[in-house]
Amino acid sequence: MHPPPPAADAMDFSQNSLFGYMEDLQELTIIERPVRRSLKTPEEIERLTVDEDLSDIERAVYLLSAGQDIQGTSVIANLPFLVRQNPAETLRRVLPKVREVLHVAGVEMQLTAAVSFRTILQEESVSIHTYAHSFLQVILLHLEHRDAGVSNAWLETLLSVIEVLPKETLKHEILNPLVSKAQLSQTVQSRLVSCKILGKMTNKFDAHTIKREILPLVKSLCQDVEYEVRSCMCRQLENIAQGIGTELTKSVVLPELIELSRDEGSSVRLAAFETLVNLLDVFDTDDRSQTILPLVKSFCEKSFKADESILISLSFHLGKLCHGLYGILTPDQHLRFLEFYKKLCTLGLQQENGHNENQIPPQILEQEKKYISVRKNCAYNFPAMIVFVDPKNFHMELYSTFFCLCHDPEVPVRYTIAICFYEVSKLLNSGVYLIHKELITLLQDESLEVLDALIDHLPEILELMSTGGESSVQENKLSSLPDLIPALTAAEQRAAASLKWRTHEKLLQKYACLPHIISSDQIYYRFLQRMFTIVMTNNVLPVQKAASRTLCIFLRYNRKQEQRHEVIQKLIEQLGQGKSYWNRLRFLDTCEFIIEIFSKSFFCKYFFLPAIELTHDPVANVRMKLCYLLPKVKSTLKIPADKHLLQQLEMCVRKLLCQEKDKDVLAIVKREQLEKEKQQSDGRPMSEKSFEKKRRDTKTPTTLPKSIPISVPGPSGTSTPSTSKEIKKSKLIRSQSFNNQAFHAKYGNLDKCASKSSTVGYTPSVSGLGKTSVVSLTDDSFRTRNACSAPTTFSPNASLPGTSRGTGNSVDPKSSGSKETPPRKATLKSRKSNP
Repeated sequence: MHPPPPAADAMDFSQNSLFGYMEDLQELTIIERPVRRSLKTPEEIERLTVDEDLSDIERAVYLLSAGQDIQGTSVIANLPFLVRQNPAETLRRVLPKVREVLHVAGVEMQLTAAVSFRTILQEESVSIHTYAHSFLQVILLHLEHRDAGVSNAWLETLLSVIEVLPKETLKHEILNPLVSKAQLSQTVQSRLVSCKILGKMTNKFDAHTIKREILPLVKSLCQDVEYEVRSCMCRQLENIAQGIGTELTKSVVLPELIELSRDEGSSVRLAAFETLVNLLDVFDTDDRSQTILPLVKSFCEKSFKADESILISLSFHLGKLCHGLYGILTPDQHLRFLEFYKKLCTLGLQQENGHNENQIPPQILEQEKKYISVRKNCAYNFPAMIVFVDPKNFHMELYSTFFCLCHDPEVPVRYTIAICFYEVSKLLNSGVYLIHKELITLLQDESLEVLDALIDHLPEILELMSTGGESSVQENKLSSLPDLIPALTAAEQRAAASLKWRTHEKLLQKYACLPHIISSDQIYYRFLQRMFTIVMTNNVLPVQKAASRTLCIFLRYNRKQEQRHEVIQKLIEQLGQGKSYWNRLRFLDTCEFIIEIFSKSFFCKYFFLPAIELTHDPVANVRMKLCYLLPKVKSTLKIPADKHLLQQLEMCVRKLLCQEKDKDVLAIVKREQLEKEKQQSDGRPMSEKSFEKKRRDTKTPTTLPKSIPISVPGPSGTSTPSTSKEIKKSKLIRSQSFNNQAFHAKYGNLDKCASKSSTVGYTPSVSGLGKTSVVSLTDDSFRTRNACSAPTTFSPNASLPGTSRGTGNSVDPKSSGSKETPPRKATLKSRKSNP
């Protein structure tokens, strides 16, 4: 029996195949060779090395003189810093070298220089006179660079300089040379630059100078033989009109615009149309009705036969155009403009054929993209068109168009109308009920971009929906919105299922308005449990916090005690006493929101004790977060009514000071305790402060010798009776320093603790404050940070009386270890910044 023949695709280890593999390896080697060649040789490194003892100015001069291009570019990029550091030396020694290298510089160095010159101007490192003297000629010299990008960069710098130059400098350095630069004998690039400079410079001169020296240049450029120059100058006429006033605009600018609107170049006609629209407010009623309106009508009628780019511009400016012509149109003209707008809103939709994009010719795809831009611009202008037809006529004139825009097959169109939805709602006012269905449609849109755009003003929209129109009575405000709640819940579920957590977070934040829109029962049964589930299970911290805050607001406006108690109980049991340390962290976030939203008495009644119980939590991150929250927790107490809660809080803090083993948690507690002591010291009467100072001055020094015992119980009698009395007196003062609380019995072992540690300067090893906590019994700060202030029966796992959650039964992966064990400590510390 013969073995089966090898498969055709089996690996062949014959000699020919091995040679083939070797050739493949050689090809890989060849690919890697350029990487090795890119390394610098010792000679190249030597040429790039600069003496470290050179100053910044000397190094810059050396690199510009003898360095490579990349080093010279680096020096020019650093020029603003050199000017700030030493302007005189930089202008005297470095700038001349910059002028030299720019004559032969490449594109990158030229662009860097243009940006650096503009930065020096903006930072005002030198005076305007010095800047004009040192930099202006360099800028003017490179305006006509052969590279268009470089030329535009220097032009932008020059336009920034023109804004701050004095009038005389502008006239002699820029305007006078501009007369020759704008002539037909100059290059097209030179004439284009002249157009932009004229548009920027006009408002710097008086009317006489403008009429005598600038306007002749403007007319000449408007009649240039190149359509690019005519179009560029036409777009500058708006700036020129703002600088020369109404009379000159009507007598000089308007005739030029009329002529340019009939130009053979489509880009020139488009520029004339846009400039006319932007200048509508400058012209009076006669000019608008007799001159501009016929031009606009003709432009609109020819637009469908022209390039689609003209339709894009026309659709973008149509709202502004209709607003500017409002009041001078006859009813027939008014209807024509409205029908023209409606036609643009559906442009391209009639050609939908459902074919695959791969089967459509590229030119058709490009045309459809332009049609989408037209419809998007129509959606942008929809609020202006409501004003044009009057909101009272919305249902008859524009509702069908609004419906089409909300159901447009393209996302950019629906996104734009979603942005405008709030403006539309405000304009409709009492007629807002007409667009209820469109609100539901956009809330259920398959694109999260549309939903994200809509929810920016969702609270305001829902408020208008609930109070506007016929359903203005509070009890019946939802009768016209039966699908609102399902749409809202579906929108949240779509956002939760996506990867766009910022949209989900924003939506949950906006849901905080629902108590003003729907009833508390509807919130309780349809939204509240969902918020709680998000807090418990979501993996994105901002989303969890947004859900927690919204849940607290829902609880705040819920007036049914049984529902309130149920929510409170779930918060405490499933979050505050949850098995996962992550849930316990979220409970502390919820406590912070409750302190912000609810009254102080509410927090103290339900959440104070569950919150401070977490001082016994086995996870250091939880204890740390609680320590940061303790000042806010304490601020909710009202003394003397909450004196018993204050006592428990103080007891928990002292326990942390005594038994906390995590250095970060202990540092936070100590810092807050020091701040508290400082506040208490600042708040005590002056007589008490004087008494304390006198007592410290007359008693034993702060640092006791090791040979002197701190307490003298027993028969040895190594201390005098007076010293014993003083120690008893100091102990009495210390016991009274804890806000006069009844904790005297817990300090009965103070002498024992002191006697045990008297030979080492009080450094307890079991329940001390740390390795460096060396204090004396007469130290004033020892009163609230005494390591032996808590009873010896306390342990890190102890819990408050009456609590139901143990601290050692955590089985969840997020709480399976404590930070007190070295391997777990490193892991948990990484969670402090990003739990």
